[in-house]
Amino acid sequence: MTLFARRPQLRWLVPLLTTVVLVSAGSLAAAISANAGDPLPERSAAQLLVDVQNARVDGLSGTVVQSAALGLPSLPGAGGDQSSSLSSLVSGSHTLRVWSAGPDRTRVALLGQLGESDVVRNGSDVWIWSSRDNSARHLTIPADAGHGPATPGETQSMTPQQAADAALAAITPTTRVSTDRTAQVAGRSAYQLVLEPRDPATLVGTVRIAIDGATHIPTRVQVFARGATKPAFEIGFTSFNPSRPSSSVFEFNPPAGAHVTNGSAGGAGDAAGSATTPRESGKAKPQVVGEGWTAVVVAKLPASASGGTNGGSEGRGLGNLDGVVRALPTVSGAWGSGHLLRGTLFSVLLTDDGRVVAGAVAPAGLYAALAAQ
Repeated sequence: MTLFARRPQLRWLVPLLTTVVLVSAGSLAAAISANAGDPLPERSAAQLLVDVQNARVDGLSGTVVQSAALGLPSLPGAGGDQSSSLSSLVSGSHTLRVWSAGPDRTRVALLGQLGESDVVRNGSDVWIWSSRDNSARHLTIPADAGHGPATPGETQSMTPQQAADAALAAITPTTRVSTDRTAQVAGRSAYQLVLEPRDPATLVGTVRIAIDGATHIPTRVQVFARGATKPAFEIGFTSFNPSRPSSSVFEFNPPAGAHVTNGSAGGAGDAAGSATTPRESGKAKPQVVGEGWTAVVVAKLPASASGGTNGGSEGRGLGNLDGVVRALPTVSGAWGSGHLLRGTLFSVLLTDDGRVVAGAVAPAGLYAALAAQ
């Protein structure tokens, strides 16, 4: 059940929350109270979910700091700490400025030491700009794109409390949830939910989610590897202003001399067409082996533009990542051979026959998933 389906303006604030809580994970345990001495009134897990679902703000702005220590190797073109390249967000520490005045008025600026990159949506117009090479890409969102159709059978008739109770009941088996003492995030008091996977086979130890006590908007997410005391991934506000930004913030004009390209972001018709492509081309769809925190995704990589057929990395369509893959440790088993990336929160295996296997598990979990096919 997607509790935030009707609140699209909240999605971009906590993409990790959506992924971890509503897709990978299992569950929030029933009703836990905050400590009595905390400055905010006590709230149960179900009440906090209702608070988030009912959050109403005209807009917001602030500064966000993201830190990632995922155990990844250096990637070609990624700038690392304080880079203004969007690809650098997979590692290091980064500062972003964010503005929102609804789902179709948003701006994110990644601030680097030597420049910045911006993603701006203003109605049907989307701009992606990099100061590093003074390039801008302009995309137009078709009128039929909307915000996505409602899920069939979605319980829109439920009250928020009923929806929260149903979610708690549905995801209880895989996750233990508690509340910690209130925290200070961006100088504001916030509730904290602590999610702990019940399955010891996952690399994820805990996920801590801070929910602003006044606006009920999630303002920080921290993901800890099992047994770790520092988060492997953290994103949160360091300043937070729950007021509507000026409309001028979302107006973007390419600087003089900028190289501009134009395109379309795709509409409902494109989505429908792409949905039939795998069946028409005979390509296998990704498979999910297992469930909850230890689910493993197995997919076939696309063929390279050069049409390589030797099964090596140069034939797997990885482009500039081929060099990175070849530098990874080589592993083998009854499933074949390949190259392994083991991060702090996940493992990824790229097999020599062109498969990619990934999950929030140790390598043995990936091998077991291949053996189960």
